[in-house]
Amino acid sequence: MRIVNLAAYRFVTIDAIDNWRQQLAQKCEALGLRGTILLAPEGINLFIAGTPESAREFIDYLRGDPLFEGKFADLQFKESFSETQPFRRMLVKRKREIITMKKPAIRPELGRAPSVDAPTLKRWLDRGQDDDGRPVVMLDTRNAFEVDVGTFDKALDYRIAKFSEFPGIVESHRDEFEGKTIVSFCTGGIRCEKAAIHMKEVGIDHVYQLEGGILKYFEEVGGAHYHGECFVFDYRTALNPSLEPTETVQCFGCRAVVTPEAQRSPLYTPGKTCPACHPDKDAARAA
Repeated sequence: MRIVNLAAYRFVTIDAIDNWRQQLAQKCEALGLRGTILLAPEGINLFIAGTPESAREFIDYLRGDPLFEGKFADLQFKESFSETQPFRRMLVKRKREIITMKKPAIRPELGRAPSVDAPTLKRWLDRGQDDDGRPVVMLDTRNAFEVDVGTFDKALDYRIAKFSEFPGIVESHRDEFEGKTIVSFCTGGIRCEKAAIHMKEVGIDHVYQLEGGILKYFEEVGGAHYHGECFVFDYRTALNPSLEPTETVQCFGCRAVVTPEAQRSPLYTPGKTCPACHPDKDAARAA
């Protein structure tokens, strides 16, 4: 059975979180969907999966039901496909932020961050500059272990361990952004939009977010100027530029990313350990 995987987010003021949470949970259960929906005063973030019929009905419900006051009427979803259900259960959670930065940068009523779509970005990267002649620099806003799976060519990678580190990193590296067009990017768009808003608020010019993130870029233009795969937070682990699951997995024991090459190590046992957490890892390195 083919499964449709949906990803979407929207920064928008939400007041009736508890009511929406209950209704969304009931609807997802009725449709047999699995995944996670996060609700916060600043907006919604979701990764869910189900049959094509249930996915389409959920999209129509979120866009059109009067409960949501028209706030998701034009919400765009990123879609990919898998042969099996990548989530084990359905969760609808209330959070303080839909992506934690610990900075009050997001004020939905003031509008979205400036963005660049995938075809325009590809054209810029082909030329090495934007339409105004400024050098284009890609800024990866994801955690370091995600970057290690794949990223844009020559992207700035500050080895972020958690997104709340981002404001401090920007402040310590802001001289590197002078005179350049900065394009922040992430998996699906949510981190890079918040990153772009923060950078604008602290006075950094010519900042854009990649509209729809890496997944939308793959969908619209493929893997041009990108090397590797894209880490995703479900049981597929990583997708290639054709949005197909790859052989990359996560270790059951420590959750480290395990490449196909690392899976050939004698220290890798599916469902138990990998070269990063095996008891004999130090001895193997010494040898």
